[in-house]
Amino acid sequence: MSTHVEVQRLRTQLASAAVPEDVAPMEAYMKHRAPFLGVKTPARRACSKQLISSSRSRDIDEVLTIATDLRGQPEREFHHVASDLLARNAARLRPSDLDTMHRFVTTDAWWDTVDALASPTIGQMVLNHPQVADAMDEWITSEDMWVARVAIIHQLRFKEQTDVARLLRYCRLQAGHPDFFIRKAIGWALRQYARTAPNTVRHFVEDHRAELSSLSIREATKHL
Repeated sequence: MSTHVEVQRLRTQLASAAVPEDVAPMEAYMKHRAPFLGVKTPARRACSKQLISSSRSRDIDEVLTIATDLRGQPEREFHHVASDLLARNAARLRPSDLDTMHRFVTTDAWWDTVDALASPTIGQMVLNHPQVADAMDEWITSEDMWVARVAIIHQLRFKEQTDVARLLRYCRLQAGHPDFFIRKAIGWALRQYARTAPNTVRHFVEDHRAELSSLSIREATKHL
């Protein structure tokens, strides 16, 4: 597959902004999940600003092509630009695009790319398309931890629009999960919803204290 001209241009810009001394600490912070060019977030966003802003005038299928091309690059900075690009165009994504989002979630998965897709992009798709919400019922039981994490945290920005029954059901379903990232996600989702309905979260934690991990409880009640 040939590289999209916008991705070629972005590579030139990122290479110019790269700081070689930053590569090692950036890769270490991300547990060496992918190589880095050495471009920190502010510089990366400055380099990708034109690509992101102009994307709204592109056909959504071309946007997805560019995102796929970005995710196909080896360096992590390109993956982060892909997340920013998708978030900017999330309102235009269709239910049929969820398969592509699933592929992005499960490819080179780590918390940075997964979380950047979960609430900003997949969450917006759920708000726009009820059938995507139904798909989350399948994701929550996925054997892939990152897919289940997305299901738990996709409502982080919903506030009063939160499907409370779904949120609490997901937290109960995965309450006994042994992995840190699922336990943390449960606490994060509950803590965020506690900003909208503190008593609901308080009662849920008390009723399910025996099932929830200490990490989930600590995160959920941090601001209560």
